[in-house]
Amino acid sequence: MRFLLRLPQTHLRKLSCSMSVLMSSKQFFEFCLLPSSFAASSPSYARGLQRQLSSVSRRFRPVLASRPVSKSSSPYHQRPNGVSPFTSLSRAPNPVDLEDGAVQSRLANLRLKLAENGIDAQNCPSGQYSGLICPECEGGDSGEKSLSLFIAADCSSATWNCFRGKCGLKGGVRVDGRFTTSAAVPVEKGERKITVESLELEPLCNEIEDYFAARMISAETLKRNRVMQKRIGDEIIIAFTYWQRGELVSCKYRYLTKKFFQEKNTRRIFYGLDDIEKASEIIIVEGEIDKLAMEEAGFRNCVSVPDGAPASVSSKETPSEDKDTKYKFLWNCNDYLKKASRIVIATDGDGAGQALAEEVARRLGKERCWRVKWPKKSDDEHYKDANEVLMSMGPHSLSEAVRSAEPYPIQGLFSFKDFFDEIDAYYHRTHGHEYGVSTGWKTLDNFYSVVPGELTVVTGVPNSGKSEWIDALLCNLNHSVGWKFALCSMENKVRDHGRKLLEKHVKKPFFDADYGRSVPRMSVEELDEGKLWLDDTFTLIRCELDSLPSIGWVLERAKAAVLRHGIRGLVIDPYNELDHQRTQRQTETEYVSQMLTKIKRFAQHHSCHVWFVAHPKQLQQWDGGPPNLYDISGSAHFINKCDNGIVIHRNRDEKAGPLDLVQICVRKVRNKVAGQIGDAYLCYDRATGLFSDSPITPEKPERRSSRRP
Repeated sequence: MRFLLRLPQTHLRKLSCSMSVLMSSKQFFEFCLLPSSFAASSPSYARGLQRQLSSVSRRFRPVLASRPVSKSSSPYHQRPNGVSPFTSLSRAPNPVDLEDGAVQSRLANLRLKLAENGIDAQNCPSGQYSGLICPECEGGDSGEKSLSLFIAADCSSATWNCFRGKCGLKGGVRVDGRFTTSAAVPVEKGERKITVESLELEPLCNEIEDYFAARMISAETLKRNRVMQKRIGDEIIIAFTYWQRGELVSCKYRYLTKKFFQEKNTRRIFYGLDDIEKASEIIIVEGEIDKLAMEEAGFRNCVSVPDGAPASVSSKETPSEDKDTKYKFLWNCNDYLKKASRIVIATDGDGAGQALAEEVARRLGKERCWRVKWPKKSDDEHYKDANEVLMSMGPHSLSEAVRSAEPYPIQGLFSFKDFFDEIDAYYHRTHGHEYGVSTGWKTLDNFYSVVPGELTVVTGVPNSGKSEWIDALLCNLNHSVGWKFALCSMENKVRDHGRKLLEKHVKKPFFDADYGRSVPRMSVEELDEGKLWLDDTFTLIRCELDSLPSIGWVLERAKAAVLRHGIRGLVIDPYNELDHQRTQRQTETEYVSQMLTKIKRFAQHHSCHVWFVAHPKQLQQWDGGPPNLYDISGSAHFINKCDNGIVIHRNRDEKAGPLDLVQICVRKVRNKVAGQIGDAYLCYDRATGLFSDSPITPEKPERRSSRRP
């Protein structure tokens, strides 16, 4: 490279065309910086070399520069300031060491600030641009990466800009917090003034009129709605003109191949807006041709959305007016819409059409919206939209579909019509348990039967046999109808509870002890069969930690048991073994009410019967008789909120009758189909834990004897 300085000027001119390559080469920069090392040893050589380089730079400047370069701005004419005159050749910023702790800390803080603005920059390097999904518009329907993010090389700041015309999000943040401009600023573009002449629109030709005639749209309807055409090259396209109070404000074009586009920078409003200016009832459809079809069926009070339907319902909350860019046409037409007391939404029947209906309804208010359900095309298919119904079934059927519109669904608000199928199934007893399931004891069936989805509260003085009776009832239900159960029994050890259940199933004592010497002990084979039955029938809910389980914790496990094992019954025994987490301002009565509501909702939602054992409070003057449901410790809500209330009472007085006599006192039955208030008497077998109908039961009139075969 050094030989260039010794060439005559004429030869340098011939080489000027290739200097752009030479200037970018590594050898050239090494050559330019080399003379400074010789300056100390040969000052005269340095001065001569500087004069030659200055001459070369003047020759090459017109070739190397992309625009005219002034003498003052040229790096070759900057003053040396006491250092080598060639050190000013490079203007690049000093390199940043990304492994430096301070830089890494700034980058981490910057990414946190970006995350606060909804921008995930974890994988974005510094010193270059990165394409991301915009947090404001989410890239539109296509989900494109329209957000450009730039992080400074020294990680001190970041800026971003969304290039989608309908969004325009811009902003920037600095690590030191000196400025933050992260607010979304939608791009406001001036509305164009357009006319029929400026758009070069013309009346419809015969070919386009024939196209609409095939869709049963008359020439009169086309003329009234000012449908026109436009020529693009050799092709004719349909022009749907958007008017507001006599002024043309927008135009949407449609190719015959169902390809659309709109005039840019025009006002976004409903198609046919002037037709609803004074209407108290309006119809909203998805496309311009559907609006024309509605007119053929006699409905002029109809408008069409300008942009079609979204792919799905947005999971975000409804944005404010200034940010709701996709549905700007609703806000632009608010003066027309607020006068309507009834809005019929007749969008397409596909998924996108239903998504559009939901987006429109939640902005206009579902309480004043109705929706059209299109007629059936076949057993498993409906017509798609208004024009398809018009073409296939005629204007009368389209009119009937609109007049039969149903109120738009509102969460938590129903009509009885929504439950007619369930009522019919109840009447015809197709589910099989409409009267409830037999308890297995005929004397008790007259007063109490087990209905799925109900709550039974069981109480009784200590050692009266509450848990034993529930276990026997569960065994009867499993043997008769195959139900499975979840047991949350905090007072029993697992082995003791398993023993009690096995004795009732095998009908033999577990041990060869005093309580069971009258009956042979169960064999090993019977034990093994019983263990398989135990594992198949029952699921245990137990808190292995030192803390007590809350009712919410228990119901979460019960829900899992419903889904995993298909349980039909849940036992919570007893109430005082739960962790009762209530606030300081919440009374026990309020807490019990809230807790029982949660249990009832679980039972109803999962069609699962719940037995809840609650002990009575300390009885001051107990006379030996059965307590009342109002004696339950905690609150009167135990009897107020339960579906069934049962008191278990065992005879302790030999003079009053056999000691094995157990009185089942049914004190509340909400569902008269399932039972009635009364007492039943059972005998308890201490050896096997079984209950049987007592022969001394007072005679009661048989009730609903024909309900079960």
